[in-house]
Amino acid sequence: MGIRGGGYLSLFSFPTPYSLLPIPYSLKTMEILASEVLGTNKFDQCVINIALINICDRESDLGQEMMSLYHDWKAETDEAVKNPWLDLHQFTIYVPHPDQQYEGLTLGEGLTKGYNIEVKPVRDRSKVPYKIPEGGHFIVVLKQRRPDSEFEIAATGIFVRPLAAIALDIILDPDKGEYQSLIIKHPIVREYPEGWEDKLIAFLKGEITSYDLPNVVGYVDRAFNSDYRSPSWNEMYLAATGFAGF
Repeated sequence: MGIRGGGYLSLFSFPTPYSLLPIPYSLKTMEILASEVLGTNKFDQCVINIALINICDRESDLGQEMMSLYHDWKAETDEAVKNPWLDLHQFTIYVPHPDQQYEGLTLGEGLTKGYNIEVKPVRDRSKVPYKIPEGGHFIVVLKQRRPDSEFEIAATGIFVRPLAAIALDIILDPDKGEYQSLIIKHPIVREYPEGWEDKLIAFLKGEITSYDLPNVVGYVDRAFNSDYRSPSWNEMYLAATGFAGF
C-alpha cells in the first residue's frame, strides 16, 4: 500500500533512569554506520514526526483504517466493540530513503497521508517484547538505507496515546544490543503539561493508568478538536529546516 514494505525539536533524550526493555529484535547480522542510525538526520526525524501526527488523528486515513480493522476483528471474535485505543495495536512505521520514488504519487504525498504506516490489532501479547499497559501501543520502525532496498529494523517502542508521545528505543548496534532511549513528542503541541515526563514514566512502569495522564492528544485529534488541521509533509520538512513555521 503506497510507501509501505517541529522536526528536530521533538526528539529528546529520555530524562530519567527508566529505560525500555532491551531490544529483542536482531533479524539478521548487520553493520549500521553512524549516519544510518535512525534519527541522525532531519529527514528521518520528520518522517517519525508526521507518522506520529497521523497515528494521533483518528480522522486520518490511518485512523479510519485502524477503526475498520478493529471492527472486523471484533466481528470475527464475536466480542463487544469498545474503544479501540484500549486494545493493544501494533503500528509499523516505514522510513523510506529520501531519494526513493514511487509510481503514481510523490514521496511527500505518501508521507502526508500516512501510507508508510501499517496498523494491526495485537492478538497475542506474548509476541510483544514489552509489557504495555492499557492505553499504550507497540511501535516498530523499519528504515530503508538505499533506494529500492529492503527495510530493516531500526527501533521499537511504545506509543502512549493520551500524551501523544512515543517512548522509542533506537538501535545503535544490534549485535551488541546497544540502543538509545528517546521520547518523541508531538511536533504540533507547543507546550506539554508540567510534570508530564514523570507521569509518562509512571504509566510505563504500571504505577498509574492511562486515565491518570493529561489528555494532550485531544488537541491534535480532529475527532476532538474540529479546528485542528494536520500539516503536510512539505510544511513539516520546511519547518524543520528553518524555512517556515506552523
